[in-house]
Amino acid sequence: MAALAAAVGSSHVISDPARLASFECDWTGRFRGRAAAAVVPADAEQVAAVVRVAAEHGVGVVPQGGNTGLVGGSIARHGEVVVSLKRLRGRGEVDRASGSVRVGAGLTLAELDALARPHRLAAGLDLAARDSATVGGLVACDAGGHSALRYGTARARVRGLEVVLADGSLVELAPRAPKDNAGYRLAPLVVGSEGTLAIITAVTWELVRRPRRRATALLALDGLARAVELALALKERVPALEALEFMCSSSLALVAERLALAPPEPLRSALRDGGVVLLCEAGGDAAEVDQLAAFLRAGGAPEHTVLATDERQRRRLWRFREAVPEALARTGVPHKLDVAVPPSRLAEFDQRLRALVGERFGAGTRVFCFGHLADGNVHVNVLGPPPEAEEVDAAVLALAAACGGTISGEHGIGTAKARYLSLVRSEREIALMRAVKRAFDPRGLLNPGVIFAR
Repeated sequence: MAALAAAVGSSHVISDPARLASFECDWTGRFRGRAAAAVVPADAEQVAAVVRVAAEHGVGVVPQGGNTGLVGGSIARHGEVVVSLKRLRGRGEVDRASGSVRVGAGLTLAELDALARPHRLAAGLDLAARDSATVGGLVACDAGGHSALRYGTARARVRGLEVVLADGSLVELAPRAPKDNAGYRLAPLVVGSEGTLAIITAVTWELVRRPRRRATALLALDGLARAVELALALKERVPALEALEFMCSSSLALVAERLALAPPEPLRSALRDGGVVLLCEAGGDAAEVDQLAAFLRAGGAPEHTVLATDERQRRRLWRFREAVPEALARTGVPHKLDVAVPPSRLAEFDQRLRALVGERFGAGTRVFCFGHLADGNVHVNVLGPPPEAEEVDAAVLALAAACGGTISGEHGIGTAKARYLSLVRSEREIALMRAVKRAFDPRGLLNPGVIFAR
């Protein structure tokens, strides 16, 4: 503790149980642990110093960004040191020539997007936790969000990284030129590694052109099979499509119940049990955005449709989708499971999921699904069973694998899914992953227990 205080200043080493509690619990309230201390370094050099101290004493290190993760990936469990990166808030100048900017790992996604705005550029990644999710955390778990349809996940936005390795060395992982294939590219290995290979301290982020206009539509459909069919037509007819989100009817009903946010009138009479709401958005110049309205006018969508081009109206439509996690949090502590299946099997997965949960966990158990339709990424929420009921997680993840999918679409493995990795990765693949882990972190001090079960 004295060495940590010497590295960052005693006021930035937190060991008092009352102050430490917020670093030991995740956003959902489901994952809790025990930390030796939380350390809040001011810059990358201090992060490196903290890691060197921890390595000298053989203590594990858990990096933490905005702590908005949902799989227990940033929570110390067995007396590790939490390294909060929230003070690493450096903001470089936007490079117009390359369309990129270097920022500290502690900058939030909303702040990154605001930094790009004056240059008519945008982050190219968006999600509901934009005001608290940090750039370093987004890269560490390869977050996707709703704009991944057009711009890809965080991986596609990373031009280079500054990282601290397990021995406390500070290293730049970045190409020296747009074309640079001199040996292995190490930065892509760190992206999505959830703090198990290195601690990200800065990111060179590739921005995208900011759309001049946007149009957003909310559609009521009778089921996921129809939604997938419509999504395919939208992707073919509206090249400027940026988002294709869906919510089951029960998710929308919960938002109305818990947050007093009633759906638009044209949708209310159309929503039935088993129905879904599809939210789609196009962004670009006037001609590109008009393609969405033209598609809807041409009969590509059902009559129960609401279209918005005004910013205030658009935000209201997005509120229905982004408010689902908030409504769930006000109802209980759900089992939150981020999975992905081939879109062609999405309706099958949903049908089997609801039957499975009803049969195994009782009629009082409720299922709420929403997510990113274009890539089959479903956020499954099961309310009813207690948070410690591991059999719920096991059943849902096994079903996703059985439907040809994966146990994590964008939230990562964390500690919550470590024991289930073999459902979607072969023994040989896992052995190779462990070999990479040993090469970066021979003593296993970086985020122990994450991705690989102890």
